[in-house]
Amino acid sequence: MFKKIIASAVFFAVTVLTTALPMSALTLNVNGTSLDCYAENGITYAPVRYFADLYEGYEVSWDQQSRRANISGNGLTLDIYPGKYYSVANGRCLMRDGLNSSRQGRVYAPVTVLAEAVGAEVEWDQKTRSVTVTGGGSSLASGSGYYDQDDLYWLSRIIQAESGGESFMGKCAVGNVVLNRVNSSAYPNTVKGVVFDKNYGVQFTPAANGTIYNTPSEESVLAAKACLDGFAKSGKILYFLNPRIAQSSWIVNNREYIFTIGNHDFYA
Repeated sequence: MFKKIIASAVFFAVTVLTTALPMSALTLNVNGTSLDCYAENGITYAPVRYFADLYEGYEVSWDQQSRRANISGNGLTLDIYPGKYYSVANGRCLMRDGLNSSRQGRVYAPVTVLAEAVGAEVEWDQKTRSVTVTGGGSSLASGSGYYDQDDLYWLSRIIQAESGGESFMGKCAVGNVVLNRVNSSAYPNTVKGVVFDKNYGVQFTPAANGTIYNTPSEESVLAAKACLDGFAKSGKILYFLNPRIAQSSWIVNNREYIFTIGNHDFYA
């Protein structure tokens, strides 16, 4: 199941990847209407209110206390948080490797997130440097029906136990390690199986010391949802460690270093 989820999410994201382009060099068309946009670090962003206004049945609001924009209607509740990587839609966590933003009083979000939330399709034309969104106006499947609850239970807990003090991206990277193992023939094919795997010794310390059973924070649950919804910082990473407290050098000496996030080094 995870192979299908991750593969489809990666394909969806790749179709709209762009290089960092100035605002004037990129065009966005939503069902025949041109819309303001910008691209940053390979992600195309659109203004949330103007995007939603192109569809019937959606209302857009701003909550100053929680500092979030909301799109509601047609069976959708979408919360977009400027300065965060994720948006929450019908209990699901939609995430790209770029922050939601606020520019000149407007909230911007990745076009792919907005399109996914409203059930639209996205295409990128390299020749014309244009992003085209077609269709939409339907509701997104709810998190309660979309996520396997056993997978969510164990993934959120291993994320909390291993990276509760890390950034949101750091939490997601730990979740990626678990799901990458699920997708590898070298490891068990379930989240719980990976977490409690003892081949070649205990793989995750929290499974041995009991901290795996601690209640996860809201952010750890969101990170688990983002991973289960297809976000992958890297599809290669299979190991991580904190080099300041690691008691073994096997990973460092035998695996390929990929990147560092916070206190953790990640390896393939």
